Amino acid sequence: MTDAEDEGRLEVPGSEPVPVVAPGEIPLTEAEAAHALDDMPTDAPRVGIIMGSKSDWDTMQKAGDVLEAAGVHYEMRVMSAHREPDVVADYCRNAQMRGLRVIIAGAGLSAALPGAAAAHTGLPVIGVPLTSSLSAAGGLDAILSVVQMPPGVPVAAVGLDNPKNAGQLALRIIGA
Repeated sequence: MTDAEDEGRLEVPGSEPVPVVAPGEIPLTEAEAAHALDDMPTDAPRVGIIMGSKSDWDTMQKAGDVLEAAGVHYEMRVMSAHREPDVVADYCRNAQMRGLRVIIAGAGLSAALPGAAAAHTGLPVIGVPLTSSLSAAGGLDAILSVVQMPPGVPVAAVGLDNPKNAGQLALRIIGA
């Protein structure tokens, strides 16, 4: 047992010892825990980029390019709010625990992915409405789906087919 463990603290290499919560003690608040994680050195992704279809990959990569240019680690995944709702829910519920601070979600047509993501996380979600060859409204349907969220399920929105702005907004949110 280390000296820090004897004193009720957990040592994380490269950071100050973190107090360990003993039975009967009040644990850290979510804000305190998030602040502690921000100070930890890590190579974990800070931004998650998700999209509803593989066909959106090249477009959404533009958000990744902005993050990469700023030296911010990110991850990209394809998951459908309609065909894989459990995958979306699990990804978003565990995002903060894995070190993510922002989720960028791109989707076309009904564009349900940004709202589904926001319903399952307390992290900021940035919606990127995308055009589709199947859209009868030229992308207006995706825009309205992203911006018309019900109270309590906030989603930030950038312009149609504009993941670069989503990357820039994510950088501002995390202070990079």
